[in-house]
Amino acid sequence: MLEFLNDLLWGKVLIGVLISLGLWFTIASRFVQFRYFGQMFKIFSGKQLFKHEQQGHLSSFQALLLSVAGRVGGGNIAGVAVAITLGGPGAIFWMWVIGLMGMATSYFECTLAQTFKKAEPDGTYRGGPAYYIRRGLGKKWQWLAALYSVLLLVTFGFGFTAMQSYSVATSFEDAFGIPTYYTGIALALIVGLIIFGGVKRIAKVSEVLVPVMALGYLGITLVVLGLNIERIPDVIVLIVNSAFGLNPAIGGGIGAAILMGVKRGLFSNEAGLGSAPNVAAVAYVPHPANQGIVQAFSVFIDTLILCSCTAFIILLSGIYDPATIAGQGGVALTQSALADHVGEWGRMFVSIALLLFGFSTILYNYYLGENSLNFFSEENQNLFNTFRVAIICLCCWGAIMDLGTVFAFADITMGFLALANLLALALLFKTGLRVMRDYEQQRKDGIETPIFDPEKFSDLNIDPAAWDQLPTQQDAADQYAANDTAKATS
Repeated sequence: MLEFLNDLLWGKVLIGVLISLGLWFTIASRFVQFRYFGQMFKIFSGKQLFKHEQQGHLSSFQALLLSVAGRVGGGNIAGVAVAITLGGPGAIFWMWVIGLMGMATSYFECTLAQTFKKAEPDGTYRGGPAYYIRRGLGKKWQWLAALYSVLLLVTFGFGFTAMQSYSVATSFEDAFGIPTYYTGIALALIVGLIIFGGVKRIAKVSEVLVPVMALGYLGITLVVLGLNIERIPDVIVLIVNSAFGLNPAIGGGIGAAILMGVKRGLFSNEAGLGSAPNVAAVAYVPHPANQGIVQAFSVFIDTLILCSCTAFIILLSGIYDPATIAGQGGVALTQSALADHVGEWGRMFVSIALLLFGFSTILYNYYLGENSLNFFSEENQNLFNTFRVAIICLCCWGAIMDLGTVFAFADITMGFLALANLLALALLFKTGLRVMRDYEQQRKDGIETPIFDPEKFSDLNIDPAAWDQLPTQQDAADQYAANDTAKATS
């Protein structure tokens, strides 16, 4: 039954829905992910990105890193290897395609999460698909918001937490000979110390951890590319040819390439799942579109950069052989490939990278689960503490169990999770476009930092308390004029 549902969801339904909606969002928004690509870097370097509100809100930068912590995980190391094993090198091409389209999807889901976020008494925000479904679609869609929250809790809070623990523990056993239960216990202890500190502590850890792990993995890939620079064009040609079935002997042909590219691409970058909007909503930003642009960039980081790193490490290695790699697991294949490039210490490097990726993802998964529970009960601390204990136990249990059935079940719940969120995005797409156009109009009017004015959207069920500490649009216009005058004077 699990295999049948998996094949139905991922082999037929989701491929069509993801591609069609991704194209719709891209075309209807006039290719927002490409038009704003330069703006992604401007916002990334702007002071507003790092701005903290005095009451303790998270900055846009922290929210970005928290979402990257979730997107960048075992899927970037093990998932890419599995995609190549089962779908051939062409799966990487379709991962790129789903990533580029996913940037538009992520833009809209994160913009909507910011638009409909809810202010909390402690100075933080809550938001995500359950919130924009309830506030944006109204009471008659309350059932969809509740269903989404349950699926999010089961998929990320429980299933993927156990999976990440399993991946990290087995990788460490392979590289260092450390028994899986030792790794599971150590992981549980460290995770427990952090998650009891809430989202602010998780964000502070991610602020340090994510750049280290991402830049480290990118650095080792640049070394590999430098050692094999003359073969890079051949690998690119191999990927493209395989993507269109021109190398039928590699992998499972074009069908398997597309299937694995879409499935592993979505698993890695999570665009359309609605997971990233849960953390995108917590940021203090002047306009919802700001965080939409930043979160679109996080999809680019995950799929177009870090997934490509693993792909090139494997395909440039001497151990890559379509006839023999089928028997190797995802992590083991990446470890063997890097060891072929730089020596046996490459196995240890992959294990450490997977530890950092998996650890950051567990923290992210915990927050998604907490956000799901918060949707049903905002002040039940006993419920939250019970969930925290469950996460700690899952880190131990997941490290030592055979999780084949859990993986299959999590894939199915992830599929239904995506369908629920994509339905909401389709219904709220006009609202997302309206917010995007408000941002663009202000920029056309010469306002360098557009400000969101909830009064202009009074017909929407927006929480005014989530925006009452921002400067007004007139303040922004006055500031722009003052800056322009100062430049002219100097």
